[in-house]
Amino acid sequence: MTEANLNIQNAPAPTPSRSGLPRRYGDFASFPAALDYAAQGETGFNIYSGRGDLLEVLPYRKLRQQALGVARRLLGLGMKPGERVAIVAESDGDFARIFFGCQYAGLVPAPLPLPVAFGGREAYIATLRGMIARAEATAVIVPEVIGGWTDEIIAGLDLSFGGSPRELMALEEKEVPLPQIGADDLSYIQFSSGSTRFPMGICVTQKAGMANAQAISRDGLKVFPETDPRDDRCVSWLPLYHDMGLVGFFLTPMTCQLTVDLLPTREFARRPHTWLELISRNRGTLAYSPSFGYELCARRGAREDIDLSSWRVAGIGGDMIRPQILENFAETFASKGFDARAFVASYGMAETTLAISFAPLQTGIQVDTVDLNALEEEGLAVPAGPKTSKARTFVLCGLPLPGHRIEVRDSEGKPLAERQVGTIHVWGPSLMVGYFKQPEETATCLSPAGWLNTGDLGYFLNGQIVVTGRAKDLIIVNGRNIWPQDLEWSAENEIPQLRSRDVAVFSVDEEGAEKIVALVQCRLSEPENREKLRQEITALFRRLHGVEVEVILVPPRSLPQTSSGKLTRARARAMLLAGEFDNAPSSQPV
Repeated sequence: MTEANLNIQNAPAPTPSRSGLPRRYGDFASFPAALDYAAQGETGFNIYSGRGDLLEVLPYRKLRQQALGVARRLLGLGMKPGERVAIVAESDGDFARIFFGCQYAGLVPAPLPLPVAFGGREAYIATLRGMIARAEATAVIVPEVIGGWTDEIIAGLDLSFGGSPRELMALEEKEVPLPQIGADDLSYIQFSSGSTRFPMGICVTQKAGMANAQAISRDGLKVFPETDPRDDRCVSWLPLYHDMGLVGFFLTPMTCQLTVDLLPTREFARRPHTWLELISRNRGTLAYSPSFGYELCARRGAREDIDLSSWRVAGIGGDMIRPQILENFAETFASKGFDARAFVASYGMAETTLAISFAPLQTGIQVDTVDLNALEEEGLAVPAGPKTSKARTFVLCGLPLPGHRIEVRDSEGKPLAERQVGTIHVWGPSLMVGYFKQPEETATCLSPAGWLNTGDLGYFLNGQIVVTGRAKDLIIVNGRNIWPQDLEWSAENEIPQLRSRDVAVFSVDEEGAEKIVALVQCRLSEPENREKLRQEITALFRRLHGVEVEVILVPPRSLPQTSSGKLTRARARAMLLAGEFDNAPSSQPV
């Protein structure tokens, strides 16, 4: 027998898809109670490398035992329930052990991002330290992958512990009593993905987290009961410092006893096909991604050795949904068993724990094409007709989850009728209790009656919510409401050299007037070709949208993103005004 065959034979088997327990859908008082139950079954987390090698098998039974050990180590340091633990969130077993150790100890974990979406070491460390300060964390845990930066991250901080998971596990496990965890206790702090300079820590209680997990698993995904002959299994590359990864593919699966196959977020962009290969290999049924994840996979093309026929919920979330990207993905992988009806649009945000609405299953993406002139000038989503000169297609994001409500309101707070565009407000048991120690910021978006102003714009169609953009990104020129996404999508779809997230559109004030600017990442080196690209984009905006736009070419990978991979227009605008693009090649305006 060869050494390779011997290694394969001795390799650990991942946890099965079936737990052997009667299915419970998040009907627990707390996450520790949910893990206590899941630990009686056979399912758990499987940690894979970016190449798809199985690195660790972590059944919930073993996770519970190790998490209890972490809880006693942390409390043994003298930490008190309610104190915050900042965890730089690698997608591995250490994060799981420490996160759930905090849950058992009554400590409040605050997952922090890895340096995958920040402009260099200094900017990343400054961002991280800002989040640690906002959370008033008394422990900071940094994974080995960036262990060399630990001293800079924790310098000058008054901490009970600062170091690696290995150093934490080396501490003595003391026999200390664990607190009783109540439904109203704070479970974790989730930093909003857009927060960098002024981080906003979203406070999620045990009760709110469990309410969302139950609604997602039972009503949104309709996870199969244990008595059903069909199995469900999750496969995810999503970051555990972002709500879609943390709640959708870490906490929720555990609360309904599902197995999760986890891939490292930091390697997804280089090897997106590993995600699909793992779905194929382990017969995954539930997997989510923002639109750009599907785009990366489609761009690499379909490989011969995958079978995606098991994938019943291909969820979309985390950013504005781009239907053309999903159409391309479905066409690319149709021959590999992918069914476009598996696409499921959803809507939510960290302030609602995660989800607030789900589109019906097995219907695919449903769209609404509207007259762009009526949308911009009258705030009405009028269906496009044969004579419509400009149109825009939006995706229907489903009905509110049971127990939750959505309203679209005008500027005076009055609910609007169907197809009238306004600000989206939501209410329900999954909402945050507020931003951590930021009462003024909390009061600006959360009413005394418990309604959250999401800051998103949208309208209703047949009872489903349709999201059109962020209110703060809206550009108003000569009475027209212009969505920057419209211009960005036009450029990225019409210009062959451009990819998604290559264009950032926003407005700047110029002598009291609003001017539209587009920053475009350019990979061309010759001056003539760059000038041609600038002129082509400028003409495109003029032809399709009837607006004058100042186009500025910037280097590849220079546009800022949030920790979850979203383009951040506010940061791009601030960088431009601060002169950060002035000396970059290809940065002169048309």
